[in-house]
Amino acid sequence: MLRCSVVIPTYNRAELLRHTLGALARQTLPLDEYEVIVVDDGSDDHTAEVARSFESRLNLRYIFREREGYRAAKTRNVGIWQARAEICVLFDCGVLPHSGCLAAHLDSHRDTDRPVAVTGYVYCYNFNNDDADLMNRTIDVTDPDATIALLAEKRLWLDMREDFYTKYGDDYDYLPAPWMNYWTCNVSARTDQLRRVGGFDEDFTAWGAEDIDLGYRLHRDGARFVLNRAAAAIHCPHDKTEDGNNAEADANYKKMAAKYRTPITRLLLSIPDVHFFNLNDVISLRGMPACAEYTAARSSR
Repeated sequence: MLRCSVVIPTYNRAELLRHTLGALARQTLPLDEYEVIVVDDGSDDHTAEVARSFESRLNLRYIFREREGYRAAKTRNVGIWQARAEICVLFDCGVLPHSGCLAAHLDSHRDTDRPVAVTGYVYCYNFNNDDADLMNRTIDVTDPDATIALLAEKRLWLDMREDFYTKYGDDYDYLPAPWMNYWTCNVSARTDQLRRVGGFDEDFTAWGAEDIDLGYRLHRDGARFVLNRAAAAIHCPHDKTEDGNNAEADANYKKMAAKYRTPITRLLLSIPDVHFFNLNDVISLRGMPACAEYTAARSSR
């Protein structure tokens, strides 16, 4: 029985995709219990060849979209609407899941009467490629489990949200804005809920914020946010710049603030003074109303 659909967007990162698919082929979950949907956002390298080389090792579908510019949100939505399982696991291309990662995601969704938005643990992820060369020399792409064990033992390149988790706990749904940590390099949610809230907002056509925007709507739709450390993965470093990403994200934060127009979402306009890891403290200190309360009060006027 198909239990989860793994959705991977990609663009011109054929070798990173090869590493991700290799790790997915080593999952402890039986092959007939998960499918992998690779959605190609118009690559002109050998991405198609790499994806199709795994068709005998994975229950894999490769979908090609003509290039329209940066369309990560739309590309992920193609996979979500093609998914055939009850749970969608969303990975970035270049993420190497532990062999037990998919099983761990499913564990978090089991035996719950409320939908869950699960965040997996991600090693070696940072905003500005610090230590990228050393990370690449340390990561064994053929054995993510051994690499994760080494990183955990030595406490190397922990998930950049580790201080947040240490402060608030792994079950942080009690926070007013748990969606700020819903970064879709390694997350899962119920497929029907992802579709019900509209999937990713395709008006986000630059890097950043499309994932927390989705997390916000999952939160408003009643999802409970949790971290599952056993759903661990490695983020392989790749070329990027913090300044470039931040410039694109700033425009998207403004778009998200204007879209929802609540006191909490307007805090996004104060980034970087208010940021991912202190936003919930600011909300509490200022006594801000929950977004649902504020919206209901505004509607009743």
